[in-house]
Amino acid sequence: MSTVSSSTGDSERLRPHPTERFSAPQQLIDLRAAAADLAREAASAPHRHRQKTLIRYGHTTVALFHFAQGATMPEHLAHGTVSIHVLEGRMTIRTADQQHTLAAGHILVLAPDVKHDLHADEESHMLLTVHLES
Repeated sequence: MSTVSSSTGDSERLRPHPTERFSAPQQLIDLRAAAADLAREAASAPHRHRQKTLIRYGHTTVALFHFAQGATMPEHLAHGTVSIHVLEGRMTIRTADQQHTLAAGHILVLAPDVKHDLHADEESHMLLTVHLES
């Protein structure tokens, strides 16, 4: 895997610095290509997940995740509305009072401050959108 040299001097970064990636007023993102890149990165870290922030604008962040089968993300919360969109695979998301099994094409929306954890039932790609409260 090659590293990226950026104008900020971070020669060990895997990708350009966010100030460079998010500076354009318009961005076209190829989700399939981004997911393939994450899958290649994930091969070096089995049973874990990789993520790449695609958009950070104002109070909104969109990130793409790759989870190996069996990978988990421990309980956490966001101080904003969360949208979890499974692009490929199958994942289980647990909240305090419910469990949701999401297949490709499913979207789960969580209100601000809902604690949840994630488990990849199989290799999965997930698009996460968080809109923080102002």
